[in-house]
Amino acid sequence: MKFEEISETQKVTPGEYVLHEPTKQIVMCGAFNREADFIRAIGMGRSLKDKISNFKKIKLTEEERQDRKVSRCKGCG
Repeated sequence: MKFEEISETQKVTPGEYVLHEPTKQIVMCGAFNREADFIRAIGMGRSLKDKISNFKKIKLTEEERQDRKVSRCKGCG
């Protein structure tokens, strides 16, 4: 799992998990506003609003993605 800074061209979508660096928590993005330079997120039962520079995107390798993938099909496992 790698964490990368959110560049000017990247966008964070609501529902995406990001790392909040000051608190070292993985939080869920609720709102992303590039013009006002903030992300509103939910983490540990409370809402927080902070500058985009304090958040990092989470990048998973293909192996990590396969490990976390859950199938609903009982025949496939």
